[in-house]
Amino acid sequence: MDAQMFQAVAERYKDSIFRIALNYCKNRADADDITQNVLIRCYKSNKVFESEEHIRNWLIRVAINESKRWLCSPYRAFLANTVELDQAQLAQYDLEPEESRLYRALMSLPAKYRIVLYMHYYEDYSASQIAQMIGSRVSTVTTRLSRGRACLRQALERCEENGRAGIVQKDV
Repeated sequence: MDAQMFQAVAERYKDSIFRIALNYCKNRADADDITQNVLIRCYKSNKVFESEEHIRNWLIRVAINESKRWLCSPYRAFLANTVELDQAQLAQYDLEPEESRLYRALMSLPAKYRIVLYMHYYEDYSASQIAQMIGSRVSTVTTRLSRGRACLRQALERCEENGRAGIVQKDV
């Protein structure tokens, strides 16, 4: 891949790679590192891509693998604490308040649900494409999507109840 083509690919997909990494590690600095590693692998790769979709799928697959590698790293075990997403990090993506509430609820889910929901709704992948990328069966992905939706619904309901409870307490 020549430098000009790499620059175009990096600009187009860096945010998607970052968001996938952030879904795994829930830490901006580590997500930046993972994104950088993915883009370096892309630049060094001698792979011939057939289409834009092929490039996108390959980058997302590499992002998932790098993120999983990060989860198993001794560095992560040493730090053990993840940083919660703050409002400034969400503001970077120009999310509306409702979207940020949804994104926060999504980020609060266990990784096995969070990843498939993110890839399905934010990256527009089908269950079979997600299964191929994460190395699972399609039935596993559809089950995780279903259970993840239920968990997300509960998380949003809890958030809404906490919001209402806070409003009631202020009025009293």
